[in-house]
Amino acid sequence: MIRFLRGQYLYYESGAIVIETSGGIGFRVFVSDTSSLLTKREGDELEVYTYMQVKEDGMALYGFADTEGLALFEQLITVKGVGPKAGLAIMSLGTPNQIKAVISGGDAASIAMAPGIGKKTAERVILELKDKVSALPLEGDDLTSGIAPAAAPGSGERGEAVIALTTLGYSKKEAESAVASVPEEGLSAEEYVKKSLKFLL
Repeated sequence: MIRFLRGQYLYYESGAIVIETSGGIGFRVFVSDTSSLLTKREGDELEVYTYMQVKEDGMALYGFADTEGLALFEQLITVKGVGPKAGLAIMSLGTPNQIKAVISGGDAASIAMAPGIGKKTAERVILELKDKVSALPLEGDDLTSGIAPAAAPGSGERGEAVIALTTLGYSKKEAESAVASVPEEGLSAEEYVKKSLKFLL
């Protein structure tokens, strides 16, 4: 089982990054929309902790910047109805600590904000993991501060545009602000990038 990768960040494609190891092999690794791995630029060296899913019709790698993220992901996919894709959707809501805080706080509504996660599945996540996760205290009284809504930049075509801009060297904050400045809806990621660059250049 592939548990860890170190290599060069080649490019981003459809929810995944491609990493070339020193042996010249390129691995496609699926990552969450909020992963700090997406702040890296093409050519940077990455260290990625991975979960490998093996199915009859293929294999897939899911990557995390640290063991904390990997451990939370592996807890999430033990819940009935939460597979790797759904687990990654939940991981895209915020940092591992923010998600743990939401779970330990019993906030099923915030978990249900993840794409593809229904109310019943969210409640099951809370029920099964509430006593198993421990979060560090968050600043402020609102446990959901920092939890990103599903429609925020970071998902869909706008999200892909944000990621594309970060690979061009812009900070995530700059990229999100530029993409949010594009009023049109229903554009492709490439079109969002082109229009966003007008605000950045």
